[in-house]
Amino acid sequence: MATRPGCDFEPGHPKNSSAAAITHNPNRVATPPIYHLSFNQNHTCFLVGLQNGFRIFDTDPFKPSFRRDIDTHGGIGLVAMLYRSNIFCLVGGGPDPIYPRNKVMIWDDHDFRCIGELSFRSEVKNVKLRRDMIVVVLNQKIFVYNFLDLKLLNQIETVSNPTGLCEISHNSSPMVLVCLGLQKGQVRVDNFGSKKSKFVMAHDSRVVCMSLTQDGRRLATASGKGTLIRVFNALDGTLLQEVRRGADRADIYSLAFSSNAQFLAVSSDKGTVHIFSLKVDSGSLASLPNDRSHLASEPIHSRLSSLSIFKGVLPKYFSSEWSVARFRLPEGLQYCVGFGHQKNTIVIIGMDGSFYRCEFDPVTGGEMIQLEYINFLNVENF
Repeated sequence: MATRPGCDFEPGHPKNSSAAAITHNPNRVATPPIYHLSFNQNHTCFLVGLQNGFRIFDTDPFKPSFRRDIDTHGGIGLVAMLYRSNIFCLVGGGPDPIYPRNKVMIWDDHDFRCIGELSFRSEVKNVKLRRDMIVVVLNQKIFVYNFLDLKLLNQIETVSNPTGLCEISHNSSPMVLVCLGLQKGQVRVDNFGSKKSKFVMAHDSRVVCMSLTQDGRRLATASGKGTLIRVFNALDGTLLQEVRRGADRADIYSLAFSSNAQFLAVSSDKGTVHIFSLKVDSGSLASLPNDRSHLASEPIHSRLSSLSIFKGVLPKYFSSEWSVARFRLPEGLQYCVGFGHQKNTIVIIGMDGSFYRCEFDPVTGGEMIQLEYINFLNVENF
């Protein structure tokens, strides 16, 4: 049993003594494995942590953005990027981490130096960034800092959280934060405006994946069973919708809302990415100014079982809402999914270096069309 970690807060003044030199070297040969893979806040690019640095790729269209190589051998186990700015948070990883796993290094890529660091008593599991806050996730605790001066604003206790589950809103002010609660299957929603916390019993078993809409209004969760995904009103905790990935157990790797909250994408170890149609009210994300995905002119509804007329008589399985579109991938590999910025497209990135861009039909559904594939680790001249 892991002990509850504490925090040895170190002020965020420029500190270069513990930061290894990072350089831009386009002629260096890539050497996998991948230690970290994630999207930035709006899915316009994705970040890759490697044993010799990190890389950034644009998603739509796919294009190498830049790479940073470490002069000395050492792995990057976590990379967090503030939208498309020059500010990153880095945590060491792999068998030979470049930085201690209990430190968050704040890297300014414009000045090529670390401008601050946060130290803790245990390993950092995740970092989330907003323009006004930095959120650091440990195994049983979450710390929230003001970005400008690294002042500690809040501490949140959670159940054991080895994968660093935590989501924050990016388009809302003040921030909404969602994390694990204090018992199995429970999630906690913190509204930093009202300064109120809401606890939601999302599942009977442990929560393994979650996603939050950009405005913090909708929350999607999945449990260790991996059969059902539930969508909640994050403001009051009410269950809005329940959709079914499948009947057999699965490990859910990622959940992602479209920017207008009309669709939800799900990836798992079963090798299929599912798209579900969601019930969207008129006050939802469709009106956000940064929304570039567009609402479908004739949105479809999630497929209902043909036996749904017997709802309440037959088991819940027979009245479930199923995905409207699917894309099949090799089983057993870990993929992250996000929505593209072209109409009705998704982007899939894999721990094997694979990048897919696919299109789904919002009217007829069915199998998605593959628009693009590339192995981003084998990109030449990068």
